[in-house]
Amino acid sequence: MPTPHFLRKNALTSIWLPIGLIASFSSPQVLSAQAGLEIPVEEAQAVGQGSGVVMELEETAISASADASRDGLVPEYEGGQVARGGRVGILGNKDYMETPFTSTSYTHQLIQDQQAHSVADILQNDPSVRTARGFGNFQELYVVRGFPLYSDDIAYNGLYGLLPRQYVAAEFIERVEVFRGASAFLNGAAPGGTGIGGAINILPKRAPNEPLTRLTVGAENRGFGTVSADVARRFGEGDRFGVRVNAAKRGGETAVEDQDRNLDMFALGLDYQGDRLRLSGDIGQQYHFIDTPQPSVTPRGGVPSPPDADKNYGQSWTYSKEKQAFGTLRAEYDLTDAVTTWAAVGMRKGEEKNVLANPSSDAAGVTRANRFDNYREDTVTTGEVGMRYNVRTGPVSHQWVVSGSMYDTKERNAWAGNFGGFTDDLYNPVGFAKPDNVSFSGSLSDPKIVARTHTQSLAIADTLGFFDDQLQVTLGARRQGLDVTGYNYETGNKTSKYNRYETTPVAGVVYQLDERWSVYGNYIEGLTKGDTAGATTTLPDGSTAPILNPGASLAPYVAKQTELGLKYDGGGLGGSLAVFETRKPVAIVDNLVFKDGGEQRNRGVELSMFGEPTQGVRLLGGVTLLDAKLTKTQNGVDDGNRAIGVPKVQANIGGEWDVPGVDGLTLTSRVIYTGRQYVNTANTLDIPSWTRLDLGARYGFKVDDKDVTLRARLDNVAGRDYWASTGGYPGQNYLVLGAPRTLSLSASVDF
Repeated sequence: MPTPHFLRKNALTSIWLPIGLIASFSSPQVLSAQAGLEIPVEEAQAVGQGSGVVMELEETAISASADASRDGLVPEYEGGQVARGGRVGILGNKDYMETPFTSTSYTHQLIQDQQAHSVADILQNDPSVRTARGFGNFQELYVVRGFPLYSDDIAYNGLYGLLPRQYVAAEFIERVEVFRGASAFLNGAAPGGTGIGGAINILPKRAPNEPLTRLTVGAENRGFGTVSADVARRFGEGDRFGVRVNAAKRGGETAVEDQDRNLDMFALGLDYQGDRLRLSGDIGQQYHFIDTPQPSVTPRGGVPSPPDADKNYGQSWTYSKEKQAFGTLRAEYDLTDAVTTWAAVGMRKGEEKNVLANPSSDAAGVTRANRFDNYREDTVTTGEVGMRYNVRTGPVSHQWVVSGSMYDTKERNAWAGNFGGFTDDLYNPVGFAKPDNVSFSGSLSDPKIVARTHTQSLAIADTLGFFDDQLQVTLGARRQGLDVTGYNYETGNKTSKYNRYETTPVAGVVYQLDERWSVYGNYIEGLTKGDTAGATTTLPDGSTAPILNPGASLAPYVAKQTELGLKYDGGGLGGSLAVFETRKPVAIVDNLVFKDGGEQRNRGVELSMFGEPTQGVRLLGGVTLLDAKLTKTQNGVDDGNRAIGVPKVQANIGGEWDVPGVDGLTLTSRVIYTGRQYVNTANTLDIPSWTRLDLGARYGFKVDDKDVTLRARLDNVAGRDYWASTGGYPGQNYLVLGAPRTLSLSASVDF
């Protein structure tokens, strides 16, 4: 009979069971339900009555799934900062010891304890990731294993393109899953053209077992404040239905002088847990406005020394504003105990307005800037369907999966500017009056469609288990289509067309040596759309010349990755060691012909650790060693040089200590180190290495039976001024200033 998993927590429930099942309940145990619901059976007392027995279950628990999956969320690892695994693309949720890949899933507990505001704040804990900015704006961009990942190329519950493009508020997030390495087979090609070095998946919040009503207020230096509410309930027969509402408002001057940031967000998460049917849905809205933002700096002939991080060299009339709304629905149904199907759909509509004046600077700090306005609208629709089938053929187990997906986006865009320019001083900036726009492309009040991207794919895989699944082998392939169309800003007429297909395979092996150790290896590919030729190219002497095949579109770029690794699970402390190599094609111009032929090769070693090795002490961090080289460049000029913005060493170590004798008090610390980064492909300019120390504390106690948690955090304790990153957008070398010393305080109360 099906496991009786929809039972109200803390209720004494009588269940009739056949006499033949008595033996299975003869000792305390936990029954895992198919829908991800767990029933601890602490004390079972059988009372003879007729042909059956009455069993009283002392406690039951619903483990609601953030993605409507059969198995629910992967459990947390010891210490609660990360989970034991996470979503491995179409393969579903997996324990980290049982997959031939590496990933880390950061939990809501860590997000809340660190007072994180965005995805970038959360990824400060990851040694394989560094944050930068997108193309000339204030978009968060993540560099994973030395390759960029746009914020609009991260997934939400497995679907691309649904989250706000520029910035994702942490209040939307239950977990952040960081997958390291190429993932074209597992997730499909990222529509924005990134994701070669890794993928990020965001899990939404769901209603927990117990009623939740949490209010949090916070403040930072200079008066920036935040208030948020998190409310959740389960209801209906057996608490099958769940609803969770999150709302937050932030506003005020940040730690950077005269930079105001305002954010409003709202999220509604719904779920239904049936015997065979599971449903979940989300609706979200976000408004984000940055007034007088501190811009990135493009080096011009030299790299200036970093200015004071808390000073603002941006113009007072600049701003960045976005409004985003999205919705998604996911369903999963068990056709049989061995066959599960799923389907998901989602949609997002977004609007962005920017008035920018991002400067370039010489080594002395003399800057030049222009006014540039941009208006953009996006409409995204996406979806996937799939089926998993578990079967045995003799001694071999099989986990078959087949999945199809699609993605479609329409981008409306227009820009205006004044490129006469003005000169300023990076260290002693002067405010300039806003110049009038004199150049226009399209209508800012009614922008036309300038780009449409459509992707579609079909994937199939089998994970074979040998020796009672001690050895698992995953084999599969995905057929991916990339269809990209460009249009004229003024007329809306089609200007370019790109329609290519590619097949990307995967092969992975994991062998569990014993309960503590696993070894693994994989071959997997990444996939991005090929580049399109412009009208001119820059020659080695600095002059320009016309390209002989302007508008030519290259075939999709297939990046090839091989990886070997070792994983450890000591119960209280876990970790992994990985050695990898990724080769990514890039375009070159040979004899004025735009063509394939370039290549960037990233080799690396990653060591990560997490857990609570001893009671009251938690560790999280690791080190990544990267050798990112340009192996094939235009005319061979830069062959052997290091890639822009990729340091040789990245290291993170975070610790928490529960102070003995003071119940509820925890002290925290984190050290982040990033090595030297080259600013140009010639490797003649660089920014120095930097180290940042963060310290914090939290104290939890009760007031009238209400849980109260006070948190304090001081980031960049030493107040160091440094360039945190360079590069970001491919082919660019933006310098992003590190955040100044920032004090954050917050208080949470559970009513």
